[in-house]
Amino acid sequence: MRLLVLGGTSFLGRHVVTAALDRGHEVATFTRGVSGDPPAGARALHGDRDDAAALPAALDGWAPEIVVDTSCQTRAAARNAAAVLGGVRGYAFVSSLNAYATWPPGPIGPEEGEPTWDTEDDDYGPVKVYAEREIGAAVPGRFLTARAGLIVGPDDRVDRLGWWLRRIARGGRVVVPAEGWDQPIAAVDVRDLAGWLVQMAEQGSAGAVNATGPAGMATLGGLLELCREVTGGDAEWVRVPKAELLAAGVEPWLHLPLWLPAEVARTAWDVDTTRARELGLPSRPLAQTVTDTWAWLRGVESLPPPPHGLPRPGLPADLEAALLTGR
Repeated sequence: MRLLVLGGTSFLGRHVVTAALDRGHEVATFTRGVSGDPPAGARALHGDRDDAAALPAALDGWAPEIVVDTSCQTRAAARNAAAVLGGVRGYAFVSSLNAYATWPPGPIGPEEGEPTWDTEDDDYGPVKVYAEREIGAAVPGRFLTARAGLIVGPDDRVDRLGWWLRRIARGGRVVVPAEGWDQPIAAVDVRDLAGWLVQMAEQGSAGAVNATGPAGMATLGGLLELCREVTGGDAEWVRVPKAELLAAGVEPWLHLPLWLPAEVARTAWDVDTTRARELGLPSRPLAQTVTDTWAWLRGVESLPPPPHGLPRPGLPADLEAALLTGR
């Protein structure tokens, strides 16, 4: 089938293109053309999604049969996609758990029972919900919204898992959160999510799905131990209490990626993924994801800035040194 990827040149989008090509589809990507080329074999179309004339001009008569949308960041982009792509046979849209008005801290139960945002502001969650509704109305009964959680794996420019891998590979004394070591976490490998999105578009599957790993699939400490094993580093864990981390200015999730204080973490990671499992979303072993991410990182000279203006994660060296002093 003719498959259009909205996005397709970074992280999830690249893996969607690869999965679609592997399944024999004729693939085109639509991007602004500023983050590189799509994988070989895909047709590269360029334009600004916020410009109502851009997508029709780029398609120029090439009519997609199915769509995977990884790049919708604005209300205008949603309206423009809805206006052009309403006739497709299947549309898989990448949303976020941030679509839920109660998350974090959650927990998140079955999709139909959880309230989503209904505001006019342009924050990330409300924009995703607007897009779900706008495009879903144009593709009734054939629109799946994948409310993604933490996505990890090779080619990840957001660099949360990557930062831990590089820091642990350097070895020595590594600051970790004392109370967060046994914190349950859940993640979805980008390759599992990408291939599944293509399948959902092929099938014309519909509805909302919490698209992340099974709740409690690992702990933060277990993930860091995997990082040490995979990198072969000699890291020594220095467990610092939450109160000291916060007093020193450590920002949860940013400076110590994937760490959340216990009062948030105990429910933020508790996401019902029953429907995702029923629809076949796989969950490969986390050890495989960590191994493959490290193999990819070792071949990368430098990473570009994180997408969408996100700050670069990781504990600054001076802050780490201050926390280690006297321990």
